[in-house]
Amino acid sequence: MSPIDPLKTNVGQTALGSMSEQQIQKVKEYWGVDKPPLKRYFAWAKEALKGNMGISLLYRQDVTKIIWEKLKNSIILMGTAWILSGLFGVALGVLAAVKRETWVDKIIKSYCFLIASTPGFWMGILLIIIFSVWLNWFPIGLSVPIGMDMAEVTILDRIRHAVLPTVTLSVLGVANIALHTREKMIDVMQSDYVLFARARGESDWEIIKWHGLRNILLPVITLQFASISEIVGGTVLIEQTFSYPGLGQAAVIAGLGSDMPLLMGITIVSASLVFVGNFIANVLYHVIDPRIR
Repeated sequence: MSPIDPLKTNVGQTALGSMSEQQIQKVKEYWGVDKPPLKRYFAWAKEALKGNMGISLLYRQDVTKIIWEKLKNSIILMGTAWILSGLFGVALGVLAAVKRETWVDKIIKSYCFLIASTPGFWMGILLIIIFSVWLNWFPIGLSVPIGMDMAEVTILDRIRHAVLPTVTLSVLGVANIALHTREKMIDVMQSDYVLFARARGESDWEIIKWHGLRNILLPVITLQFASISEIVGGTVLIEQTFSYPGLGQAAVIAGLGSDMPLLMGITIVSASLVFVGNFIANVLYHVIDPRIR
């Protein structure tokens, strides 16, 4: 159903126009575009189960190899952003609940609503303008300095190039976790056992530590691991904005270039990351709350 013709995209309109019908037919057979969609899918799925996801039409390399190279770059962004957004989201949510209806709560809620309605690519461009163009603190894009030999690239160089994309992903992921944590924490703070704790003379910090955090732990875990899907989806826009050579940018390139083997491989890997995250969350439920066993 895509309007992009894979033959015109990968061979070129001019080259395709100079081919004979026999040559065009051979190219179609090589890429399998002359077969029915269902037959193509099952042929792909059979090989994918064996670990063979095919050859990328654009990179002319094994799809598994390309995904592994791109994933190594993306996992740095996604992992760091996932941890930071979780920590700041929970902290802001708890603080807003404890300071409910005060100026602190209103500022945090306003921040979350603003961030939740902000497009990821716009936030990325804003950070580039401020921190790369105006202040010249960080490079504008890519994962390594331009023109530098790979053997000369240091860990510090990679970190500097990853800071702005990571911050963008982290900031965008805070809002959802913070708002949900706030609601759960408010329920806890209004409970009878918290009222009893106050009657015993416990301070706000003791109540948060011994009653609040322990009782919102399961919802927090659910939100944190569910946010993996948002992080994975967000990398597509953020990596494209910062020209960061990761899995997200590879997905955009594969989609625009009609590179179906690479696009399918990225889809499977992305879905697997989300599945593993949800599976780990379910396992942690049993560890934290023995009643669930």
